Amino acid sequence: MRIMTLNLRFPNPKDGNNFWYVRKKSVVKLILSYSPDLLATQEGTLAQLNYLARELPDYSLFSEGRVWDERCQYPSIFYRRSQITACDGGEFWLSKTPGVHLSKDWDSAFPRMLSFMRAKKSGSGKLFWFATTHLDNISSEARIKQAEIIREWIEKRQDPVILAGDFNDVPGSEAYKILVKPTGPLLDSWKLLDKPENGTSLTHHGFTGVPQWGRLDWILLDENFNAVDGDLVREEIDGRYPSDHFPYWVDIDIV
Repeated sequence: MRIMTLNLRFPNPKDGNNFWYVRKKSVVKLILSYSPDLLATQEGTLAQLNYLARELPDYSLFSEGRVWDERCQYPSIFYRRSQITACDGGEFWLSKTPGVHLSKDWDSAFPRMLSFMRAKKSGSGKLFWFATTHLDNISSEARIKQAEIIREWIEKRQDPVILAGDFNDVPGSEAYKILVKPTGPLLDSWKLLDKPENGTSLTHHGFTGVPQWGRLDWILLDENFNAVDGDLVREEIDGRYPSDHFPYWVDIDIV
């Protein structure tokens, strides 16, 4: 089963030649090329997500319980219908009032959310949870509190969990320790694959292709999964980078 996390980068006119409407076809080609069974996206606006849903006919956008708002940048889940069956799910805000639309606390620069889906792989009766998030980019306190809320949610699940997203933090940070063993509930797939922690592991590149800072994009696994293969996607597509982050994919087996 292939998992991918991809920060779409919201439509920012200041991006010039990397503006969403210039690179959106490259994003579609990227997804079709790597064919993830489960795709976690971040920063997607309603218009971006609707575009991807139209251009990816083999995929469905999971949006159960979602309040659609053109102001929002959503962490979202796409799943390949031939391989994944969606059972149920939902989302909530990473705040003191998780049921309040656009709520935020702890000096979080933006409202942040966890989106989740309970699913099963075709040919397997085993249920699991797939979730995605995008932690705050400014406030370290907010990232810690947001990670604590996610950990509490994970610990209440009876079925195994996969958590993918842009965490705006690095391995060894407090937010990382909250989510990753030995102090958290999940395993870091990058480490399971024995990947190096150096300049080649940095995921933010600002559309330059040159790693700038931070392994910010993680796929975290319950111990019921094995990481088999995976890497960052560093190549250009049609002469441009699909995002200001390198996408990250992992092939996993369910134990």
